[in-house]
Amino acid sequence: MIIEKIKTKRIAVPLRKPFKTALRTLETAEAVIVTIHCDNGLTGFGEAPPTIVVTGDSLESIEGAIQHTIRPALTGMDVTNFEQVFQKLHRILVRNTSAKAAVDMALFDLLAKKMNVPLYQYLGGYQNELETDYTVSVNAPEEMGEDAVEYVNDGFTVLKVKVGIDDIHKDIERISEIRKRIGNDIKIRLDANQGWNPKDAVFAINKMADMDLGVELVEQPVKAYDFEGLKMVTDSTITPIMADESVFSPEDALRIITNRCADLINIKLMKSGGIYKAEAINRLAEAAGIECMTGSMIETRVGISAAAHFAASKKNVTRFDFDSPLMLKEDIVNGGMVYSKNKITMQTEPGLGITSVGEFEEAYK
Repeated sequence: MIIEKIKTKRIAVPLRKPFKTALRTLETAEAVIVTIHCDNGLTGFGEAPPTIVVTGDSLESIEGAIQHTIRPALTGMDVTNFEQVFQKLHRILVRNTSAKAAVDMALFDLLAKKMNVPLYQYLGGYQNELETDYTVSVNAPEEMGEDAVEYVNDGFTVLKVKVGIDDIHKDIERISEIRKRIGNDIKIRLDANQGWNPKDAVFAINKMADMDLGVELVEQPVKAYDFEGLKMVTDSTITPIMADESVFSPEDALRIITNRCADLINIKLMKSGGIYKAEAINRLAEAAGIECMTGSMIETRVGISAAAHFAASKKNVTRFDFDSPLMLKEDIVNGGMVYSKNKITMQTEPGLGITSVGEFEEAYK
């Protein structure tokens, strides 16, 4: 299964509602779609959104890395010798994790198609159905409360609530308002996106616990580089703490695990550089008794399908954050995993199950 062509094209899909976090506000989902074409007629699909505030990757840098470095390096290689291919993909350039992830997805899509099985089965096949949370963007408490009620009425039983944009007391007010509106049966997860300092984080998390607001976990309360601050928050609170932006690589995960800086790890393919390295992170975490969540950036069902297939294949991945395709005004992806409200079902077709993205094949470079 020889790689003959690697192509890219850009896509842009408006969001139904602006997506707001402590790091950015987004109104349109942009991405680079990648296809890898092999001599046996199979095509693999991948996706990389630009998330400059997290990965440092832009549309231009993603396309440049794929077209000028990855494409010439991998063209002519045999995908079935996948250890050679993935080692080369991660050796030929540093960082550029989003570009690597898109190519990695397409390679795994091809491998599963070659075996004629869905990707989650190729990777381990632990389960074929997942429950995703839904994200409440950070806004005024009243608006967030209204949004939370809307999502619960739509069938979601787990909400991921964004905080960390301004005063710590305002964040407590936000969660209090949401809990008041939705009752006690809905899970609430917080994501500060690095927006707090360690002392404020400890105060806020313990205060919310004292108020019995029922916060399941808090994701990345402090700056990504502040491993000591993350450990301080973990050691000083009963509420489980999850590392997200602090973990890009297996080496980052090992540091978190060795120093017990967090209770949980959020694996995202755009940070790890794809499934190949994500598997290594999960294995390290599982050996240490640390459960993982698999999350995503603002992606279409191409990237989310790859992340969901990885997550469904692993017993140690116990939480799922795959709501972004539901935020888009239009679904431009044909095939792939299927949504039914908060439930995601893996398709039975081989690989990612995706047949096309957008209308114009000639748009690929």
